[in-house]
Amino acid sequence: MIGTASLGPVGAPVVLPGGVAQVPELREAAVTATGLARRFGRRWALRHVDLRVEPGRLVMVVGRNGSGKSTLLRLIAGAIRPDRGRVLVGGHDACRDAEAVRRQTALLGHASNTYDAFTALENLTVTARLTGTPTDRDALTSVLDRVELAAYRDESVAGFSAGMRRRMAFARLLLQTDAVAPRDRSHKASVVLLDEPYAQLDWPGFRFVDDLVRSLAARGMTLLMATHLVDRGVSLCDDGIVLEQGKLRWAGPAAWLGTRSGRELLDRPEGRD
Repeated sequence: MIGTASLGPVGAPVVLPGGVAQVPELREAAVTATGLARRFGRRWALRHVDLRVEPGRLVMVVGRNGSGKSTLLRLIAGAIRPDRGRVLVGGHDACRDAEAVRRQTALLGHASNTYDAFTALENLTVTARLTGTPTDRDALTSVLDRVELAAYRDESVAGFSAGMRRRMAFARLLLQTDAVAPRDRSHKASVVLLDEPYAQLDWPGFRFVDDLVRSLAARGMTLLMATHLVDRGVSLCDDGIVLEQGKLRWAGPAAWLGTRSGRELLDRPEGRD
């Protein structure tokens, strides 16, 4: 089933083939995508995706490699521009008001994007200045402590393992989601986008991600998480969407993806109904 997904607190999430989901709209959506499409060369990574996510929802994004998960998250964050369609985040157009969208979103991508010549604390200081967050050494050290890197704060990131670099990326994410109160409240992100957050982490790191997602939910933030770990996503998220070859194949309660029918959908060869 491919159509328009509306994920929100009133009633069950709905997909209507070729139409618009009929649900009461009580407030402005956190994320709205309309006819969203993006290609790289001749290949369409995302094709005509319509999606509405209400504030405070936790959404797992599922699909095989190359299904369009990362592309969708990057489009929502304004990191790349669509070839067709549009994205609104809190009512702001990701193309026309890109700066506002960047302030409202916090994206954890595949790359750690650390500065190898800097220490862990210096890396975090750069992010703090960009996000309008106080650069007090003790405050930033407390953020590093949350990702279990405080003991390495004065060490060069060049010597960090892949898992430690991933934790540095989470430290930057915490700054963007107001782990330390920003001077400028407009810099606080309200939509968090996690692209394979469990990648490169050990088991304690898995628990850290779970706790982070729960803490974001407790604060009423909106979250979209792309993951292959369906069981973990089911235990954490309200809703789920399945992408297949760049198209929205299914949307509904995340719990359904953990059922036998949900597993059969995920295991089904692409292109079959």
